[in-house]
Amino acid sequence: MSDGPETGNDTSLPKRSGNIQSVSIATRFLNILANASEAMPLGIIAKQAGTGSPTAHRYLQSLVKEGLVMQDPQTGHYDLGPTALSIGIGALKRVDAVEIAARHMKQLAAGFAASAGVAIWTERGPTVVRWYRSSQFSISSVGLGDVLPVDNSACGLVFQAFLPENQISAARKLQPAHFRGKTPSRATLETVRSGCWAELTDHLLPGITGQAVPVFDAQQEIACVMTTVTNLGLIHKPEDRLALFDCARKTAHETGGLEAFRDL
Repeated sequence: MSDGPETGNDTSLPKRSGNIQSVSIATRFLNILANASEAMPLGIIAKQAGTGSPTAHRYLQSLVKEGLVMQDPQTGHYDLGPTALSIGIGALKRVDAVEIAARHMKQLAAGFAASAGVAIWTERGPTVVRWYRSSQFSISSVGLGDVLPVDNSACGLVFQAFLPENQISAARKLQPAHFRGKTPSRATLETVRSGCWAELTDHLLPGITGQAVPVFDAQQEIACVMTTVTNLGLIHKPEDRLALFDCARKTAHETGGLEAFRDL
């Protein structure tokens, strides 16, 4: 990519004093792909970017070399590449909702017999980005960076209840068949959605229970999921079993995502 202005038919490309124009144009292509629901052909990308196809091809090929974009060898369509996905995950780890939820999960793990953490949604499914092991509960099949089953985890059920079905299906296809579990019914997901709560036992380890609740941002969209892993036999008081839900309410007050919890 050159630093100079593009010429030819791309008269719509703005001249920005003080900026490297090629970076601004490349960012335009990345934003188009980021907002798309699937891989896109060159012509449509060029049209949305307001450039000619030759210009779009040059930029996209440069982005492919850097891993920011990938091209399907069969269809020729373009999509975000692994480097862009890594950057996106890094950004998600820094959003306020994740940090707020993490603070509450750290406190919960310190006071209860439950390991606790925060998961975000990635192209492969729920991914643990914060994890705190309880001093009272040392057995856990979950760790930082782990990708959890879409169908066979409490986290996965919560994400399914609040994310578009096409996102769930795409992640499910990337997970090994033995990892997936049974696809939940619509009734199950409606129960999770209405109660902002999911719980599964014996799904990751025998006798171990996973619990999960959603965290919403100020636009009432799911930002991440708070989750715990515990042995319910170590929970001595009934209210301790709902400690995660209490944390979710406190988190919602801070993120602005309290609407879903108002009637619960």
